[in-house]
Amino acid sequence: MARKRIKKILIVTFALLALLTTIIITAFPILAPFFLSSQLKFRPAQYGVWVEYSVPLTASDGVKLVANIYHPQQLEKTPTILVRIPYSKNFTNTTFANVVGRMWAARGYTAVIQGTRGRYESGGEYFPFKTERTDGIETLAWLEKQPWYNGKIGMWGGSYFGYTQWVLADKVNPGLSALILQICSTDFHRMFYPGGAFSLESALYWAVTSYGKQDNPASEEVLKPGYKGFPLIKADDRAVQDIPFFNEWASHPEKDEYWKAIDGENRTNTLQAPALLMAGWYDPFLPTQIADFLKIKSEAKPLVAKNTRLIIGPWAHARTVTFPNGYTPGNYRLESLAPTIPWFDEHLLDNLKSEASVQIYVMGKNIWRQEQEFPLARTIYTKYYLHSNSVLNLTPQNTEIPNTYIYNPLNPVPSAGGTMLGPRAGIEKQNDIENRNDVLNYTTAFLPEDIEVTGPIRLILYVSTTAPSTDFTAKLVDVYPDGSAYNVSEGIIRRRYAPEQPTQIEIELWATSQVFFKGHKIRLEVSSSNYPRFDRNPNTGRPIATEINPVEAKQVIYHEQKAPSYLVLPIILSNTSD
Repeated sequence: MARKRIKKILIVTFALLALLTTIIITAFPILAPFFLSSQLKFRPAQYGVWVEYSVPLTASDGVKLVANIYHPQQLEKTPTILVRIPYSKNFTNTTFANVVGRMWAARGYTAVIQGTRGRYESGGEYFPFKTERTDGIETLAWLEKQPWYNGKIGMWGGSYFGYTQWVLADKVNPGLSALILQICSTDFHRMFYPGGAFSLESALYWAVTSYGKQDNPASEEVLKPGYKGFPLIKADDRAVQDIPFFNEWASHPEKDEYWKAIDGENRTNTLQAPALLMAGWYDPFLPTQIADFLKIKSEAKPLVAKNTRLIIGPWAHARTVTFPNGYTPGNYRLESLAPTIPWFDEHLLDNLKSEASVQIYVMGKNIWRQEQEFPLARTIYTKYYLHSNSVLNLTPQNTEIPNTYIYNPLNPVPSAGGTMLGPRAGIEKQNDIENRNDVLNYTTAFLPEDIEVTGPIRLILYVSTTAPSTDFTAKLVDVYPDGSAYNVSEGIIRRRYAPEQPTQIEIELWATSQVFFKGHKIRLEVSSSNYPRFDRNPNTGRPIATEINPVEAKQVIYHEQKAPSYLVLPIILSNTSD
C-alpha cells in the first residue's frame, strides 16, 4: 500500500512539474519582455501586442520566406523593425524572436522577424551570402505594400544579422531609415583572411554551427579533429562532413570575384541611413568595423555621416569577455538590445539627439568613455624598439645580433584566447606559450606609471626567412606583477619572400583600449603561428588549401640601426584619459 501511495505521489508530482513547466514556457515570451525592458531601462510600454504567425512572402523564384509579425494594438500605421534571422527554429530562437518582437511592438513599432532562406520557418536552401540581397530587396518591397507600413524601416542584428542589413544599406529602398549593425562589417574577406592568413577556427566554427537545416553544436571536441592534419580544405570533413561553403572560403585566399560578390565596401559611401555600429575589442570583425565607421564618416552623405555612431565594448563575438580577475562587465545580449528603442525612437520617430560619435570601454580601468572620433585625435603614437636581449623600450637599436627561431607547421604555436568566433575567444593566460622555443618575447621594465593604449597598433619588423612564403605573428600582452601574462591584441601577416633576404614588413594588430597599470609590464610576442586562430602556413609557396607536405622555415628578426624593428603604441596621456 505504501509503495502504491508513493507511486501516486510521484505521478502527481511529475504531472504538476510538467504543468508548471508548460505554464512557464508558455508565459515566458509574454512576461519576459516586461522584465527585460526594466533591465534595459526602456521607456514604458504603451500598447498591447497582437501577433501574426508564419506569414509567407513568396520570392520571385517561388521560395516562401516566412515571418512572424508583432503589431502594437490600436495603431494603424507604424514604423517597422525588420530582423532577418539566420538560425533554425528551436526553443531558444523562438523565445528570442517572441521576446524582442513583443518588446518593440509594445512601444509602437511593428516588428517583422523573418527567417532567411533555409532558416527558421523559411523554405529553400541555406547557403551563406548567396541570396540575401535579392531576398532582402523583395522583403522591403513587400513591406511597402502592407496596410500598417508608415514609410520608415529600421533593421537590427549582429554577425550574419548584420550582413543582411549591409546588403540593403545602399539606395535600394527610400524607407530604410536606421540600422543597428553589431559585430559585423562590409568586408568579409578581410575577416576571413586578416593579414592574408585564413581564420580557420572562426570559419570552421561557423560552418559546423550552420550547415544543414538545424543549428549544430560546435564544441571543442567536435572541432578538434578538423584542426589535425592536412590539407586545410578537408578540415570540415575531418570535423563533421563536407560543407560546400567552407570549401569556398578556404579556396579563395585572394580578394577575387568570389569575395567581391559578397563584400559591400562601396555601401559605406552610399549608405542611405544612419548606422549605429557596435564592435568588440575581442571580436574578429573589429578592424573592418572600424574601417566601415571611418569610411562612413568621410564619404557618406553629410546627414548620414553626422548621425552614425560607433560603440566598442569589452566583447568577443556575441559574448562578454571575462577579465583575468574574474570580472565580467555586464552581459553582451543585454548590451546588444539596450540601444534599440533609443536609436529607433531617434530615427524612426524623429526624436533626434545630440550625442558623442564614439563610446569606448577602457579595459583595465573598466569604464565607458565618450569620444568624438576614433582613433582619438590626442593620440601620441610612440615607438617601442625590439632588442635582441628580449627588451622592449624607447631606445633605438645600434647593431645587435638578430633573433632566430625555427617555425615547424607540424608543431604550431597553439592559440590561447584571441579574436575568433566561438567560445575560446577572449582573454587567456599566455605563459606556457611564451616558454616555447619558437616564440620571441620582448618586454618592458616594470611600468613606473599607468599607460593607456587606445587605438590601432602597428608592428614594423625587419625579417628574413628560408621559405618562399611564410607567416609572422604578433601579440600584445599585459604582464602582471606576479608574472602572469594575458593577451590584449594580436595580428598576422602572410606574404611571399625572397629567401634569406632582409625585408621590412608591417603587422596590423587589433585596435584596443587597455590601461597597463603601474608595476605591470608590456610584452610583445613574435612567432610564425597562432593555431587554429589562423591556419598554418606550410612554407612551400604552393596553394595552402590543398598542401599536404609542409616544411620547416628558419625565421630571423633583425634589430639594428638600418633595420629597426619597433612597435607603435597609441598612447593617451593620463591627464586627458578620463
